[in-house]
Amino acid sequence: MNRTTLSLIAGTAALAAVTGFATLNQPDAAGPGTAKAAAELPVERTSLLCPAPSTSDLADTSYTSFTPVTKGTDGDGTAALTAATAESAAATTDKATGKATDEAGSKKKATKPVVTPKAPGTPAVGETSGGEAAALLGIAEGKFAPGWTVQETTEVAAGSGRGLQGVTCTAPDTEFWFPGVSTLADRTDYVHLTNPDDSAAVADIELYGKDGALATTVGEGITVPAHSSEPILLSTLTGEKQEDLTVHVNVRSGRVGAAVQALDEKLGGDWLAASTDPAGTQVIPGIPKDATAVRLIAYAPGDADADLKVQLASPTGLITPAGHETLHVKAGMTASVDLGDVTRGEAGSLVLTPTDHSVPVVAAVRVLRGKGAQQESAFITATAPVGTRASAADNSAKGTTLALTAPKGTAQVKVTASAGSGGGTAVSKTYTVKAGTTRDVELPVPTGLKGTYALTVEPLTDTPVYASRTLAATQDGVPGFTIQTLPDDRGTVAVPEADEDVAVLQK
Repeated sequence: MNRTTLSLIAGTAALAAVTGFATLNQPDAAGPGTAKAAAELPVERTSLLCPAPSTSDLADTSYTSFTPVTKGTDGDGTAALTAATAESAAATTDKATGKATDEAGSKKKATKPVVTPKAPGTPAVGETSGGEAAALLGIAEGKFAPGWTVQETTEVAAGSGRGLQGVTCTAPDTEFWFPGVSTLADRTDYVHLTNPDDSAAVADIELYGKDGALATTVGEGITVPAHSSEPILLSTLTGEKQEDLTVHVNVRSGRVGAAVQALDEKLGGDWLAASTDPAGTQVIPGIPKDATAVRLIAYAPGDADADLKVQLASPTGLITPAGHETLHVKAGMTASVDLGDVTRGEAGSLVLTPTDHSVPVVAAVRVLRGKGAQQESAFITATAPVGTRASAADNSAKGTTLALTAPKGTAQVKVTASAGSGGGTAVSKTYTVKAGTTRDVELPVPTGLKGTYALTVEPLTDTPVYASRTLAATQDGVPGFTIQTLPDDRGTVAVPEADEDVAVLQK
C-alpha cells in the first residue's frame, strides 16, 4: 500500500470523526431493501439575477416575486431583490476591524430592496420607470428559496423595441446558448451579463452564423465586475450583418446570469432567454394561435451535421408543416427557416427530433403578431420539461395564456392560481393533455382577485410536459406580447440518507 493511499485512509477517518455522519464501512451483505432512496428536500438558498430592463425614458417596469408553498420548509426565511449598483460593489473584509468595506475601503452602503416578499404563496410586486433602472441581484433563503421565481415585465410606449418585453430572472451559471440574435441594421441586440458574486467574472462571447464562427473584436475575456451587470452590444463585436446568429456565452472564471435583449426599429422587441442544453430532441412550447409569422433558428454546436424532423403539436396531434418537413443544420453553423403562420389559428408547439442519428442542437423561434406597422415580436427558446413543478408570476385576469404540450404521451396536469398580490384566494384545476398535442388551457382565476397572481404547474403523471405562458397587452393598436417557458423550478434536491457509524473509528 503506497503512502498516498495511507494518507487518504487517514484523512477519511478524520473527516468521519469530525462530522459524525457518513457510513464508511462496507455492508456485510446487500440484501433486499438495503439501499435507501435519497430524500427530496427543499433547497435552502436560491439566487436570481434580473437584467437592466430598458434604456428608454418611456419604459415602465414591474417586478413580481413569487415562491410556491413547499412542504418541508420551516417558518424562517427571507427574500429580496436589490440593485446592482456601485453601492453594492463587492465587499472585502478589513483585517484590522473585520468590517465589510467596498473596493475603495469605505464602509459598504446598504441598498433598498426593490421587492421584498412577505409570504410564500402570495406574489409581491415592485415597480420602476424610465431608462435608469439597474440590474437586480436576488437572494432567497429558507422558506422563500424553493421554487422562487421573479418576472420582469416592461412596457415601452414608443421607439425601438416598443411594446411588451418580459423575462424570467435567471440563476447564475457558466454557459448559455442564444439562437435567434441578429446584427441587421434594424436590430439592436444586447447580451446582458450580471455577476452576483464578490469577485469579478470573466466570459467569452462567441457568434455563429450561416457560415460558421464570426470573427469578433472584443468578444474574448470580457470582465464583469463583482455585484454588477454589463450590457454588450452585439454589433460592436463584429462588422458582419446577418439576420440569424447564435450567441454562445462561456464563463471562464466565476459565474453570471445572461439574457439577450433584442430590439427592432419596426417590429418591437423582447427578451431572448437562453435555450436549454444542447440535445438531439428539442421542444419549443406555446406558439400563439394568432401568430402571423414564425421563424425557426437552430444551431449544432458539435462536429456533426444535424437533420431534424420538424413537427407541430397541434390541439389534435402531431402534424408536419407543408414544405418544411425537415431542417438540415450544418455543424458549427446557424440554420433558419420561415414557417409562416404555422399555427393557423390553433395552439401549437414545435417538436424537433432526429431523422436518423441524434445530434445535439439548440433552437428558438421568433414570433410575430399583428400586421403591417402594428406588428410586435417575441421569442420562445427550446426548454426542458416542467418536471416536478414550475411557476410563472405577473398574470392578470385577462391577457394571460398558458400552453401545455405532451409530445410523448397523455398527461394529467394540476394548475394552481395563487392568491393575488393585493388579495384573493388560491384555486386549482386539473387538465388532461393528450399525447402529441398542445392545449391552451382555460385558466383558473383566484377568487376575489386583486392585483396579479402566479401560476404553478405540477404534472401528475410521469409523461414529460412542456409549458409556456404568454402575456398580452394591446396599446395603440399594437398587439404587445411576451412569452416565458416553464422548466422545472429545481425547488428540491436529492439528499442521500446517511447514518452515523462510530465503528469506523475502531478500524
